[in-house]
Amino acid sequence: MNVKQKTIKNEVSVKGVGLHTGANVTLTFCPAPENHGFKFQRIDLPGAPIVDADCDNVTDTARGTTISQNGASVSTVEHVMASLVGMDLDNVLMKVDGPETPIMDGSAILFLDALEAAGIQQQEVDREYFQIPHNITYTEPDRKVEIVAMPLDDYRFTCMIDYNSPVLGSQHAGISSIAEFKKEIASCRTFCFLHELEYQLQNNLIKGGDLNNAIVIVDKEVTKEELDHLATIFNRKAMEVAPQGILNNMELRYQNEPARHKLLDMIGDLALVGIHLKGHIMAARPGHAANVAFAKKIKAAIKKEKNKKVQHVYDPSVKPLYDVVQIMDILPHRQPFLFIDKILELSKTHVVGVKNVTMNEEFFKGHFPGAPVFPGVIQIEAMAQTGGILVLSTVPDPRNYLTLFLKIDNVRFRAQVSPGDTIVFRCDLMEPIRRGIAQMKGVGMVGGKVVVEAEMMAQIIKVKDSEPTT
Repeated sequence: MNVKQKTIKNEVSVKGVGLHTGANVTLTFCPAPENHGFKFQRIDLPGAPIVDADCDNVTDTARGTTISQNGASVSTVEHVMASLVGMDLDNVLMKVDGPETPIMDGSAILFLDALEAAGIQQQEVDREYFQIPHNITYTEPDRKVEIVAMPLDDYRFTCMIDYNSPVLGSQHAGISSIAEFKKEIASCRTFCFLHELEYQLQNNLIKGGDLNNAIVIVDKEVTKEELDHLATIFNRKAMEVAPQGILNNMELRYQNEPARHKLLDMIGDLALVGIHLKGHIMAARPGHAANVAFAKKIKAAIKKEKNKKVQHVYDPSVKPLYDVVQIMDILPHRQPFLFIDKILELSKTHVVGVKNVTMNEEFFKGHFPGAPVFPGVIQIEAMAQTGGILVLSTVPDPRNYLTLFLKIDNVRFRAQVSPGDTIVFRCDLMEPIRRGIAQMKGVGMVGGKVVVEAEMMAQIIKVKDSEPTT
């Protein structure tokens, strides 16, 4: 049975201060449509720009994870992202009126409580998973970081931290399923060492820092004068070092709460892959930078697997969905610049077209006439026309529209195409069409062998208002 995508039923807001700016901030979780994913919106900026929660948009990992896009940034997103994954959601828009999310109590539990209060709404479209196909590893030898994702039909985590500290020591944490997130991980708070806290205070780096939202590990000898100074800064009557080696501002919720919080951070950072994962993630000494680098490695594996999936062998001799006459009812191109002969498949997200390469093409008269080769630029044009069929299928009167290509990236020509070959093009939407902009991944195959591939961006524009033909 396929799992359906989920969003929340109602808007819900949380308020707090930003850890680094100290500014009051409101974060509002909003329902979002199918295939929307997780996005932040900076409603305090002109135009209310959107920032996709994507590992490719990460711009800083120094003291949390910051994502940036469209001239806007949102900092400390990891706890929010972990709460979304822990609630098993797919599509949520998060409106924020400042440059970072509120730190709340330093964990994800208050975000998760708010999402539960908003209610869960099942949607109609099936959820897509990426099941780890083989071991994917990431290492940083100088920092002794090791992360591996292994195949598993669930989402399981194991985390080990070791700060070479006599107080904290080595700790382990794990969950056997993401369903355990709320009970075992969500309430675990961020932590820092006393020497880090002093440095950050001296450099004004945690304007919103408070002893209510972080565990402070005392990793050095500390005098009563220093404790009194901290008490004054944080408006406390007195500060002491608790038996566990932490400041007595709070009690640990778990003996291994720091390790559990590192696991929480890892879940939030890996949510920036942009798709639900199935696999067992094991990490030693992870941090935000390593988590994001590992997320990018998983995203690259997803892209590679998707490329394999589209290399289906099509039979170009089957009865087409559209023949060349029907294609001319959709595309404005005409001979000698119409390069698609058939459309075999068409859905809301993909299209398959056929180009028969024959020796009587006009360009063969001057393009290597002694050793004819189908020009690469025309292969891309044929791919683009195939994608144009997909884009124009989204409007009721395609004769009144044009598709103008804005960008072509990552073009690869992998094999020569010669007269007598038949190229089958498949174009898949990389994300839903928005505001008339379509992004597609195109692959051209001859006999099941990939000969060309590219990523294309096109815009659909209306050029006339003629009546449809009958």
